[in-house]
Amino acid sequence: MSFTSSPRPVNATDAADAAGTERSTKVVIAPDAFKGTASAQQAAQWLGEGIREVIKDADIYLAPMADGGEGTSELFAGERITLPTTDAAGRLTEASYTYDASTTTAFIDVAAASGLPAVADNPVPMTGDTYGTGVLIADAQTRGATRIALGLGGSATIDGGTGILVALGANPIDAHGYQLKPGGGALRDIAVLDTAKVNIPAGAVDWLLLVDVAAPATGDHGAAAVFGPQKGASEEEVQVLDEGLAKLCDVAGVDPTTPGMGAAGGVGIGLTWLSTLLHGDASHVQIVPGARMVADANGLADQLADAALVITGEGRFDSQTAAGKVAATVFDLVEEHNPEAVVAVASGEFQDTPREVASNEVIAVTLPDPSEAGEAGTAEQLRRAGAEIAVAYLRTSTVQG
Repeated sequence: MSFTSSPRPVNATDAADAAGTERSTKVVIAPDAFKGTASAQQAAQWLGEGIREVIKDADIYLAPMADGGEGTSELFAGERITLPTTDAAGRLTEASYTYDASTTTAFIDVAAASGLPAVADNPVPMTGDTYGTGVLIADAQTRGATRIALGLGGSATIDGGTGILVALGANPIDAHGYQLKPGGGALRDIAVLDTAKVNIPAGAVDWLLLVDVAAPATGDHGAAAVFGPQKGASEEEVQVLDEGLAKLCDVAGVDPTTPGMGAAGGVGIGLTWLSTLLHGDASHVQIVPGARMVADANGLADQLADAALVITGEGRFDSQTAAGKVAATVFDLVEEHNPEAVVAVASGEFQDTPREVASNEVIAVTLPDPSEAGEAGTAEQLRRAGAEIAVAYLRTSTVQG
């Protein structure tokens, strides 16, 4: 994806010439979305405009990124499909996904139908379920999908994927033969998964589960303990949810310690069980880093090879960033493909200091609170961040040159 805009006055190569060096003017911009204020595409565009205000001859390449959370499916090629479904609270809503007929692959974000923003004012950690995501999956299969790439970030649920299973005709049943109520709060009572009405074609697709964390299903680092509080769960509810996921893993025959099995409230548990039921083993389910898959799709690694400056960004840079978020993935790719490049990151909040990349300090720029700005304000903030990064880069180039 290339970026072009009208040049702004101040030539960056002059700084390199003054230092007696010849430097590439290529800038690769690969941010995540700034949730609620800017999509990854918008963030990349606005950061690029800020760069161009300072470095008028910059060769800018935009590579919007995602890690499996909200907005991931939009970054893949294909037709955008929108249909009625339900949110995590069971309310009617609309959600979209991308279907690529050429590869018969559907790219679906759990956050599209079952995401946290829709229930942020009234979280549903105990009763929220992923049924609405299951509706999207079933629809994709009817259109010809043989593979589902399911982004597992940003969910509001901790139901072990049982909502998806219900949408696909597999029902969790208690010891008395009654179907469980929706949500993770009821999972401690599960005795069996009923398959009498299972949607075999939908369940038998190949699954790519795109994760941004390697959390196991249960325990101190599991779905309930780590992400339950973010989804509104109290300390007591976290305990109930963790016990429920453990019981589900036992009934489903799934190893709860599997890295990534805790993503999206344990969605992988239900899908691994269903795929194993239909295929005889779990070979049709892959848990993969979401940001790496997006980077492969947009050709980021190839573009990094001759870049002088690489910029990434996200709404909050914190302890979870290193676990597989976009910024950490970009750092890793720079170290692999172009350790000489200068790296910068823009964020609304830095709770952690960015690590060095190839033994070089990362330029870090903090944005003002984007939630107070609206779209126009966010655009200006990101443009200013881009300009600030450009100035810092020129200073770095001059000193190092």
